[in-house]
Amino acid sequence: MTHSPQTVFVQIASYRDPQLVATIEDMLRNANSPQHLRIGLCRQYHPDDGFDQIDQYRNDPRFRIIDVLYTDTKGVCWARNQVQQLYEGETFTLQIDSHMRFAKDWDTTLIGMFHQLQEAGFARPLLTAYAPSFDPENDPEDRKQEPWRMNFDRFIPEGAVFFIPETIPDWQAWEAPVPSRFYSAHMAFTLGEFSLEVQHNPEYYFHGEEISIAARAFTHGYDLFHPHRVVIWHEYTRKGRTKQWDDDQEWGNKNHKSHLTNRKLFGMDGETQEGHDGPYGFGTARTLQEYETYAGLSFAQRAIQQYTLDKHNPPNPGPEAWGSLEAWEQSFLPIFKHCIDIGRESVPEHDYDFWAVAFHDHNDETMFRQDADKAEIERMMNDPDGYCKVWREFQTNIKPAYWVVWPHSESKDWCPRLTGKL
Repeated sequence: MTHSPQTVFVQIASYRDPQLVATIEDMLRNANSPQHLRIGLCRQYHPDDGFDQIDQYRNDPRFRIIDVLYTDTKGVCWARNQVQQLYEGETFTLQIDSHMRFAKDWDTTLIGMFHQLQEAGFARPLLTAYAPSFDPENDPEDRKQEPWRMNFDRFIPEGAVFFIPETIPDWQAWEAPVPSRFYSAHMAFTLGEFSLEVQHNPEYYFHGEEISIAARAFTHGYDLFHPHRVVIWHEYTRKGRTKQWDDDQEWGNKNHKSHLTNRKLFGMDGETQEGHDGPYGFGTARTLQEYETYAGLSFAQRAIQQYTLDKHNPPNPGPEAWGSLEAWEQSFLPIFKHCIDIGRESVPEHDYDFWAVAFHDHNDETMFRQDADKAEIERMMNDPDGYCKVWREFQTNIKPAYWVVWPHSESKDWCPRLTGKL
């Protein structure tokens, strides 16, 4: 008896990316069964670029290519949704970015991990991670060789959840993928039908995409895992790449609408929950509350459990472990963590002795204040990114309305007061 080959539908959304061709070449070269790959590609291009020219693949039956002029695209989530329409029933799907590198036999490794998890009782595993980094200017020497996991970082003021990567502790001892709370859009491998069941909402612009897909996937019955071995690398530097928002003067409006859509999905900040039962909403296998219990998040409260902050693997202890539903609900910590970005042109002096840093509510009352001293100011002024990052974190049940940074100079006394809405 012969079995049909296990095909992999690879999803790639590329925006004016000089790494696109190298990514495709490396993917094909390192696949154990490149003949079983089917590549869906949304190539958002500028006619003057040339570096993302893929004519050599246009007559390759494995490739399904959508060409979109850079002025016609609506953002990455829209492009990813376009690619998902190219799915034709493949066994598996892998979503990646257009700036990746691949381990030898990456396809059979991922398929093997998937089947291992199914044998352990997980019917619909989803392997996802912030892939370890590589640098195209020093490759392969600069590839990180430890698998990464995704940890909670913060709720941003607009409502989306941000994550931070770190090496999986004791990863060498793991013999199977590691349970995950979260989803990475640049590395996600699972059943091919995921392309139909959990499609990207084209109304999302950028932020909010990953937390919404994580919750939606979970409610559709998918179980999230991080690969316990390095399978794929990702470039994080963005050096030499034009971003879509660099070209799009309307990106701010799209971004605002996207954040609002995300808050409505989760019913955050008093928004009436909308879209949760539509084509880009939650599934029926599990509820959003079950995801919140599993991950230790409360979207309505913008809150997190200490178990999650301590980076324990999910699932989190549920209400039964706390003795009552009330005790469980009170276990969530409403932590506000935010980075205030200050351009160097706004702080031109060289003798600041402190900056007053505060957050205010809608009644102009101070909610929290923690000033920056000379040492912190010096660190911020020497940040290689070229602007000052004022990080602050505090507990609050109310989202602040705006921040204030008021620099003080030894020679000029109080300098112009800086503010920003949240």
